[in-house]
Amino acid sequence: MSESTLPPGVGLSPQEKERIARIGDELREGISSLSEIGAAVSIFGSARSQADAWEYGAARDLARALAAEGITVITGGGPGVMEAGNLGASGEPGQSVGLNIELPHEQLANPYLDIDIDFRYFFTRKFMLIRYAIGFAIFPGGFGTIDELFELLTLVQTGKLEQRPIVLVGKDHWAGLYEWVVEKVQGGRFISDSDLEILSLVDTPEEAADILLAYYRNHCPQ
Repeated sequence: MSESTLPPGVGLSPQEKERIARIGDELREGISSLSEIGAAVSIFGSARSQADAWEYGAARDLARALAAEGITVITGGGPGVMEAGNLGASGEPGQSVGLNIELPHEQLANPYLDIDIDFRYFFTRKFMLIRYAIGFAIFPGGFGTIDELFELLTLVQTGKLEQRPIVLVGKDHWAGLYEWVVEKVQGGRFISDSDLEILSLVDTPEEAADILLAYYRNHCPQ
């Protein structure tokens, strides 16, 4: 329904029109900036992880292995695991991309980015984190990371996204969540048994790289 066909007295406020324009601008900028990056893997994880945390080192090592093969590494552009991913990709043939989000407590972009794009809206940022990725690596994180994980699972389950690797890195961290899904969600018949095949659990960045690189070599023209 266009604005001209809305019922009498119903229309878009100036604030709504401005919001729609900002959303469109964010999508256009993201697509324009990323349309030629080639095959990419998106790395998700906590902004709070410190440089001495195992997940920081693992994300850095995974990103380095991927970028060495020419794969672009995409993160949320901030600190923690995101920084680790961009650090690992920097200096390698694959590009290092950060899609940062404007927050009330400012999240500064990390210094290891070849492409740096800022977003106001989480949903436009999440769309761009997913759009160009041939696979996803999920490291320990908070609500944002968990939200991104379950959105990916929903998109693949419903056929909105072609199935591709979704790799949970760190079995000790993810085991409890995975067991809950098996016991309560699959056990209650809220998902099909085959839905669990969407996920892979690994312990090391090398295992994650093996899965993601195998998919890249089998599905992406070289």
